[in-house]
Amino acid sequence: MEVPTVRYSDADLAEFRAIIEEKVKQAEKDLGLLRSAYKNDSDNGTDDTSPTFKSFEEGSTTMSKEANVQLALRQEKFIRDLKNALLRIENKTYGVCRETGKLIEKERLKLVPHATLSIEAKNRQSLMG
Repeated sequence: MEVPTVRYSDADLAEFRAIIEEKVKQAEKDLGLLRSAYKNDSDNGTDDTSPTFKSFEEGSTTMSKEANVQLALRQEKFIRDLKNALLRIENKTYGVCRETGKLIEKERLKLVPHATLSIEAKNRQSLMG
């Protein structure tokens, strides 16, 4: 892959790498919590309550388990996106909009470090549907 002529400096890339590595660490920790939540949700201690309440409780447990699974899947995608951003840092293409070829604003990258589109390109995409 060709290194773009417009790119962030190595110092900027090092700063972004630190931000992303910290986010990966936190995201992996959060993912671990989500996984343990949906693996350990099997017993809420409602054995001695009425059958009606028990079935309601089981339905609620199933819903929260599904919600946790969905959150875990989103978290896995987030981690994958962050790791892809680290690869772009390695090959010095990080922070370059994949549509316009211009630099993505630093403020945007600090908030959304895995962004691959500038606000300009993102807005254009939204308008097109």
